[in-house]
Amino acid sequence: MTDRSDDYERTVPFAKVALDQIKAFRQSAAPRNYEIWYHYATGYNPTLNRTINERLAKFGTLSTADLEQIHSDFFAPTRVGQQIDSIGGRVVGTLDQIMGVLEAAVGSTTRHSESLADASQQLGHAADGASIRRILGGLVRTVQAMEDSNRALEERLTASKEEINKLQRSLEEVRSESLTDPLTTLANRKCFDDALSRMVEHAHLRDEPLSLILTDIDHFKRFNDTYGHLTGDQVLRLVALSVKQNVKGQDLAARYGGEEFAVLLPDTTLRAATTVADYIRRAVMGKELMKRSTREILGRVTISCGVATLRAGDTMQSLIERTDTCLYAAKHAGRNRVICETDPEVSPATEMQIA
Repeated sequence: MTDRSDDYERTVPFAKVALDQIKAFRQSAAPRNYEIWYHYATGYNPTLNRTINERLAKFGTLSTADLEQIHSDFFAPTRVGQQIDSIGGRVVGTLDQIMGVLEAAVGSTTRHSESLADASQQLGHAADGASIRRILGGLVRTVQAMEDSNRALEERLTASKEEINKLQRSLEEVRSESLTDPLTTLANRKCFDDALSRMVEHAHLRDEPLSLILTDIDHFKRFNDTYGHLTGDQVLRLVALSVKQNVKGQDLAARYGGEEFAVLLPDTTLRAATTVADYIRRAVMGKELMKRSTREILGRVTISCGVATLRAGDTMQSLIERTDTCLYAAKHAGRNRVICETDPEVSPATEMQIA
């Protein structure tokens, strides 16, 4: 959990950079443009920054059309839906082609069957060897035509199957993109919320434990202010890697907020979840941070963790709030530690203060 004052100190510089960019390029201060430049200032989306930098290098500014296109590509809520609609349309087109091939194959089979039946009737009335040879020659040609038709059908169906498989992979990539944080490659907040909803319902129905870990990078603002956003991004990726390496199976690791991460642990008790949280904390602390551009050693990163387990009657929100209370306690107890909801640091007064 981030204190309000910390959140203010962390976000205001990003807002200032965004407004400065809008002023420098004399653009409208519309919410759309502010959203683009604010995310650019955070540096959390490398693809967005690379796109903007390339256009600035080429043209020196961003036109209204550029801003509209960038917003559509990176922020418009309909973008994923449009991609899915496009893929769906291509699937329908491919299926229509398959139906056309099958209809043609049925017609060809009918004609070949009629040819065979006619040849059979002719053989019954053949009077000499020459007639029989002529009829047999026709049969051979019909069979050959059937083989050619079946081969062509098989090739077209194989090609259609490959196209559908390709479209299926594209659809899965779009779905994965919509649920993944681009900087850390962990699940994003939407994916976390969806998973938590399902897991809470499942845990209540099965009367199984479900634990939640929330982590916050200690003094993250200091890294950004001292070393810049690129180093801040490196810190985020370092923590994400440590989180990812310590979850398995049905566990879900997600980027919960700016420098906050969440781990959902189904069928996991509070004690076991606290152990996982401490493994993550130790893994982060065990990695030394180096500035890539200068190879300068910047020290070690630490995180604070809060852990809570689903109780009878809990909702998604109540579980998150209780875990957040534990995270708040960990930060105010000195940071770089794990606090679970049964620890003495989590007092009723603390819970009231968070609420």
